[in-house]
Amino acid sequence: MMEYVPHDRTNANRAPEAGDGGGSAGADGRLRRAPVQRRSAERLTRILDSCAALLDEAGYEQLTTRAVASRAGVPIGSVYRFFDNKRSLVDALARRNLDRYAERVTDRFAALEPGDWRGAVDVVLDEYLAMKRTVPGFGSVDFGADLGPAARGRGAARGRGAAAKNANHQVAGRLTVLLAAHLGRGPDASLHRTVLVAVEAADALLQLAFRTDGEGDAGIVAETRTLLLAYLAGALG
Repeated sequence: MMEYVPHDRTNANRAPEAGDGGGSAGADGRLRRAPVQRRSAERLTRILDSCAALLDEAGYEQLTTRAVASRAGVPIGSVYRFFDNKRSLVDALARRNLDRYAERVTDRFAALEPGDWRGAVDVVLDEYLAMKRTVPGFGSVDFGADLGPAARGRGAARGRGAAAKNANHQVAGRLTVLLAAHLGRGPDASLHRTVLVAVEAADALLQLAFRTDGEGDAGIVAETRTLLLAYLAGALG
């Protein structure tokens, strides 16, 4: 599997925090320091993989940077080399999920006929469902889920759900560019608004589907697909 190096610039001047507390550091998935050598990149990949596995096993509340370091087989200092705290670690995992989702969608689009918008909508939905069901840690954070009050830290109640909302904007931005290229049009504001509405609606419905059934309730998923195709027909058809 491809080693993960986020696209964002790093912030190497920030000191690591003493504990594993929440807070908003690294909320956009940035690293404190980017890996330069292959060995360092492989270590980062192991850290993120370990974080994902532990999220599935114990959840965010029980996650610690020390446990991640132990699972990854690296010194705790290696975790703090890249991340301020466990929240910034989870945010980087969410960013990796989005990068990989965009890659999977891009690969699938290449097999479609140019301009096939219905096929593109199916791909966008199917790849999300596949990752939700198979990718470690994805069920907990996908592209930046709201992990609860402990994850937001002190004084962040006013930002309740902000991480998930921001994630939907990021997903919509990536999908707007991919869909525009597939459809042979520009990624203009109108298309972005339409895609954002579709992403927000699908997010709410798929949360319901996976609350109802751990694998995603088939009936709700089918209704979600019908809704997306009907709504997007006017803008993409």
